[in-house]
Amino acid sequence: MEIGENWHKWKEILGNAVGLGEKMGLDEETINNAAYHLGNFFANNFDPANKEQRLMKELWDEANEDERKSMAAVMTRLAHKASNH
Repeated sequence: MEIGENWHKWKEILGNAVGLGEKMGLDEETINNAAYHLGNFFANNFDPANKEQRLMKELWDEANEDERKSMAAVMTRLAHKASNH
C-alpha cells in the first residue's frame, strides 16, 4: 500500500510530522505555515490518491490564500489528533 492511498494512514503520517515539528521546538504558526506551503506543493504536483484527497484538492483549488491558510491549520490539527490515537 502506498502512503497516499489510505486516508487514515495519510492523516497519521502528517500528524507524526506535526508531532516531530513540535518536539523540535517549532511553534504552531511555523507548523501551519509549513502545512500551507506543503498544501500548495501537493496541489500543484500530485494527483489525489483517494476521494478524500480529491475533495481537499478541489477545495484548495477554489480557496483564496487566506482560506488555504485556514485549511492548512485545520488539517494540521486533524492530522495531529489522528496521530495521537
